[in-house]
Amino acid sequence: MNKNLNWKQRVRQILSERLYHRIAVVYRRLVYNWIPVGKVDWGSFFRLQPISRYWGDDRGKPINRYYIENFLTRWSHAIHGHVLEIGDDAYTKQFGGARVTRSDVLHVREGAVGATIIADLSAADHIESNSFDCLIVTQTLHLIYDVHSAIKTIYRILKPGGVALVTVPGIDPIHDEEWADSWYWNFTTISAKRLFEERFPPGNVLVEVYGNVLASAAFLYGLAAEELTKEQLDFIDPAYQVLVAVKAVKSEASL
Repeated sequence: MNKNLNWKQRVRQILSERLYHRIAVVYRRLVYNWIPVGKVDWGSFFRLQPISRYWGDDRGKPINRYYIENFLTRWSHAIHGHVLEIGDDAYTKQFGGARVTRSDVLHVREGAVGATIIADLSAADHIESNSFDCLIVTQTLHLIYDVHSAIKTIYRILKPGGVALVTVPGIDPIHDEEWADSWYWNFTTISAKRLFEERFPPGNVLVEVYGNVLASAAFLYGLAAEELTKEQLDFIDPAYQVLVAVKAVKSEASL
């Protein structure tokens, strides 16, 4: 018998496929608090339409925004100096405060209120290299088809030692009246890690995940963060990735 196999693989070699499956079913029922078929109480979730089509924003704080703010709180010390944020400067002000000496806002649409730079991250050659100490790029990369070029730009415009704080959707409803026609991607921790490690040194890329089965279901149905407890929201089950977050640091030696 191959000693490199784990215990499940060894058992599978010994038992027939049918017997292994039967044992696995019994094991899963014991471990995962199994409820008999037909006895699940669906409650308010027994419906074909969501409770809110706006990520719960019309009910309170969207669950993904709760996770985004947790991530930015965790790494708020990196938000300092010259900061570039996508869309507006709300998070720059909220999490950077007095550490920020200069703030810019990037928007893809000409005439956007508050924007100081008009650019598509995948084609932004007019933005000077090595310009920013921190980039706050929340819920943006899924709207860019050429995501590889966008990450290349993020790396290029950061100063050496600069930090990109990036969030992308994992499990997420795609209803978006403004951006639905350009919602190209949803991500996993593995895809986000590979994408950023193509440009940033692997040791400089940290990928975090937020979510669990309850938070995922609540988010898909459009419930707000206020409708779950902190304990329910903060429990992390990597199998249910509501939000994927990346902290990527440009090499100090970059020129």
